[in-house]
Amino acid sequence: MNIRPVSDLRNHYSDIEASVKSDGPVFLTKNGYGSLVVMSIEQFEHINGTVDRALDEADRQAATTTLRYTHDEVFGSIRKGLRSGRVQEAL
Repeated sequence: MNIRPVSDLRNHYSDIEASVKSDGPVFLTKNGYGSLVVMSIEQFEHINGTVDRALDEADRQAATTTLRYTHDEVFGSIRKGLRSGRVQEAL
């Protein structure tokens, strides 16, 4: 995980840009606390597209059954999938 102070965005933009392209998102802090995440457009589109596809699939599945899950079941399964790296296996 690449964590840098937000001032580096102004003072070392080209370094952050190169880091984003080679290593992924850069997390910026302000006064020691998380403030922003900088990522490439490609990374953003990948993440956003993945979420949109998953929500569309959930809507299609919900339309075909009366089976419903509780909030805790859904988010517990998502957290488990994120931790294991197998998001596709969530409910």
